[in-house]
Amino acid sequence: MKITPRPVATSAAVLTAAALIPAGAVAAAAAPAAAPKISKEAFGALPSGTKIERYTLSNGRGMRVRILTYGGIVQSLDVPDRRGRSGNVALGFKSLAGYLSDAYATENPYFGAIIGRYGNRIGKASFTLDGKTYNVPANDGVNSLHGGKNGFDKRVWKAQPVKKGRDVSLRLTRVSADGEEGYPGNLTTAVTYTLTPRNELRISYKATTDKPTVVNLTNHTYFNLAGEGSGGVYDHSMRINAKRYTPVDTGLIPTGQLAPVKGTPLDFTKPHKIGERIRSNHPQLVRGRGYDHNWVLNGQNAARVTEPRTGRIMDVRTTEPGLQFYSGNFLTGRLVGTSGRAYRQGDGFCLETQHFPDSPNKPGFPSTTLRPGQTYDTTTTYAFSAR
Repeated sequence: MKITPRPVATSAAVLTAAALIPAGAVAAAAAPAAAPKISKEAFGALPSGTKIERYTLSNGRGMRVRILTYGGIVQSLDVPDRRGRSGNVALGFKSLAGYLSDAYATENPYFGAIIGRYGNRIGKASFTLDGKTYNVPANDGVNSLHGGKNGFDKRVWKAQPVKKGRDVSLRLTRVSADGEEGYPGNLTTAVTYTLTPRNELRISYKATTDKPTVVNLTNHTYFNLAGEGSGGVYDHSMRINAKRYTPVDTGLIPTGQLAPVKGTPLDFTKPHKIGERIRSNHPQLVRGRGYDHNWVLNGQNAARVTEPRTGRIMDVRTTEPGLQFYSGNFLTGRLVGTSGRAYRQGDGFCLETQHFPDSPNKPGFPSTTLRPGQTYDTTTTYAFSAR
């Protein structure tokens, strides 16, 4: 049986692809093309001695992504602006040491990483499946966040480069053992990053299990379309194709309600600047110190973000039912990125496509249960252009 996550049914109109493309938008892929390439290089070693590699995927049209075998991390992502000049739009570090530092472990922003087994939060760090209660690590107060203390973001993945036509891909695989971070079942996982000639970064996730388990995979790249290290993202304009969201309690665990965004600062059905209402005293923004919420998507065209200075545009398409928009609220300035500049609050944002937080404890949410014989299969595309 193949499980393909789908959006929650809703009466709201789905934004069409054409509606997401404004007049005057020019795909950077229109530039003269060179041959797509994949290369590999050493990127240091873990304290255990395990060697880490960095793969570079280039599409020959000005876009390049660099991915680490440690955590499946998107270490950098170069995208052309309106003048055709490429710049890195993903937060990260120059060397492996940055991802292994004490400061990073304390702040743990999950820059660019694969998140699993369960992306987002599980309330009170436990869930019940088929009548049995499973306890997972509490690493966010009393709750579990992003798979626990040693989730997929801290694991070493096997890598296989793939070329198909003008698409270049990196397939990352690993087996999460039965009981790893408290989750049942041996979970065989494959995450494939594909760079297309249309300046799209496509991420495909597949997983199978030998015991009933829960799965919710995502990627935690922080974007700044003005360029990594350029400052805040509050002037970015965002539209989210959702009329509902999942409100959270003081521990950022969903209440189980699907609430309308209308009349709240969480209404992005029309474009708004990220910083336009972020200082609102609305209880949800107070609890999250800004945006850190899951939106209930109306369709596969999930979101669009535009940046005024560079003209860069990012469209997000996904087969997932939810989108977690996080506005970088907990960046403190302690971490220094690839540009040599400190990352402060609001210097990047995340759009994590996913099933809803705490779904194993919320029967009314789309199920995250995976059983033997089924395949977890979901895809998200980040498409870039400029105007």
